[in-house]
Amino acid sequence: MIDIQNYIQTVALRDVKCYAFHGYYPEEQLTGIYFSVDVVVTFTPNTDTENLERTVNYEILNNIILDEMKNTRKMLETVVKSILDRVVNNYPFVHTADVGIKKLNPPMPGEIGHSFVQLSYRSANS
Repeated sequence: MIDIQNYIQTVALRDVKCYAFHGYYPEEQLTGIYFSVDVVVTFTPNTDTENLERTVNYEILNNIILDEMKNTRKMLETVVKSILDRVVNNYPFVHTADVGIKKLNPPMPGEIGHSFVQLSYRSANS
């Protein structure tokens, strides 16, 4: 028999598109821009794999993302940390969590696909 403790489960949302008003400069907070958010978590799965209460619910992850993206902030670092803190608070059993935000076509000279900020969490117990 295989020990469930040897498994690591990943639950993720990738490329969640949001229109938001984050930016250091006042004009960015007036005009807004598109962002893309990724959240990836890992944890040891429970043996009851059919129970939504015993896993990370990506609907909850989506709600956290959309909620935090509504709160205009100057720095993406602040938004990333707020999302990550809420994920870890909702799911204290996670081993790792990564949150990244891409600012799509940032308003700078040249053709830039996106800027990117990411923050990672690692549990002391993993």
